[in-house]
Amino acid sequence: MAAPGRTIICLLRNDLRYHDNEVLQWAHRNADHIVPLYCFDPRHYLGTHYYNFPKTGPHRLKFLLEGVQDLRNTLKKKGSNLLLRRGQPENVINDLIQQIGPVSAVALQQEATKEELDVEKSVKHVCTQNGVKFHTVWGSTLYHRDDLPFRHISSLPDVYTQFRKVVEAQCKVRPTLQMPEKLKPFPAGMEEGSVPKAEDLGQQDPLTDPRTAFPCSGGESQAIQRLQHYFWDTNLVASYKDTRNGLIGVDYSTKFAPWLALGCISPRYIFEQIHKYEKERTANQSTYWVIFELLWRDYFRFVALKYGRRIFFLSGLQDKEVPWKKDLKQFEAWKEGRTGVPFVDANMRELAMTGFMSNRGRQNVASFLTKDLGLDWRLGAEWFEYLLGEYIRLWVPELQEIKGGDVHTPWALSNAALAHANVSLGETYPFPIVIAPEWSRHVNQKPDRGAASSRRGKGPSHTPKQHKNRGIDFYFSRNKNS
Repeated sequence: MAAPGRTIICLLRNDLRYHDNEVLQWAHRNADHIVPLYCFDPRHYLGTHYYNFPKTGPHRLKFLLEGVQDLRNTLKKKGSNLLLRRGQPENVINDLIQQIGPVSAVALQQEATKEELDVEKSVKHVCTQNGVKFHTVWGSTLYHRDDLPFRHISSLPDVYTQFRKVVEAQCKVRPTLQMPEKLKPFPAGMEEGSVPKAEDLGQQDPLTDPRTAFPCSGGESQAIQRLQHYFWDTNLVASYKDTRNGLIGVDYSTKFAPWLALGCISPRYIFEQIHKYEKERTANQSTYWVIFELLWRDYFRFVALKYGRRIFFLSGLQDKEVPWKKDLKQFEAWKEGRTGVPFVDANMRELAMTGFMSNRGRQNVASFLTKDLGLDWRLGAEWFEYLLGEYIRLWVPELQEIKGGDVHTPWALSNAALAHANVSLGETYPFPIVIAPEWSRHVNQKPDRGAASSRRGKGPSHTPKQHKNRGIDFYFSRNKNS
């Protein structure tokens, strides 16, 4: 199946888009034929490294398959196609080089973490063995890696604020790339390969829950449509900073993260659209805050480059030895939303049912797992009561008859109050599996009974005056995020 002229294979991974895609643009400039390739790597559908949980869950897989199909549709409109194969990319590419005939180059976008870097190393080795040029680009971040004002990635600050101030003062975001209306053609006679079904990859199609805060589909076209809705159709971006900590509904935040993770939308495209919006409509703290969050995303990518595998070490980047527990019973309660702590349970149930959880939810449940269970709940319970009572009733309906902020701490209610709300701790809803002593200041009423009483930490039964505004100050102050 020799293709006349220069043929370039474009291995697409977490860059499932046509706009602002340097891999495809570079290939278009340097090839007569282009083979855009996506591999369903079996390593992505096995168990995790330590505890053998499925690496790719049903919601994530559905979103990925939708993104792959959407990109194929787009590429066909551009006169090309997306070759789909199941197998390790290095093996698939080696086979393609033999099948296609002369291949002048293999191009791909670089990633930041070990497993992806291992794939790059293996693909480079295959290219070297076959005398094929290996070309990489950097395209996953808002600011280009080569434009950072640090002599070497090892000089990256270990504090985000320092990083942000230097980058904002000294760097510019590169413009998005102009993509061709028609891409160089796909080699004739190649079998395109079909988009697999979930069961082909060891999963089942997920059920749809009407309560989801992310009723969205994968793919570049959906990502761009979401931006159009959030920016231009509704002006929601102009209030993003005020609403971003919400939990219910699709429009409290941009919801760009899942598309960004697969590269269905370019952070530079979002940046350009923000500046266009600011020029044509309004510029305020909310429009800036979208860029601020994109820069946070950049920072974590660059931290991964700086520290490599250490970001996955048990001792962490600070090399601290912590006596972590492996209590699988407590882990199962956390995972299934049965901890007896309503906000944690609501978030974990949302994740299980929809595959989505808010940023604030992730921080809370992760902190609960690692700090409170020992596997410190540092996020303020005042903030919970200020914003989250309706959210708990949505996802923990067995508590929906508890009135007001008491829904956050059912273990602190009297037996009479629980009975009035049709709640029986230990039966219809579990006792909390842990109660940290510092939570006591958030409980306005002492429990006077039973097992709940024996499990409480000691502390004031009222909220001390000095803590009245702590939650609001912590989450919304400039100092926290500057």
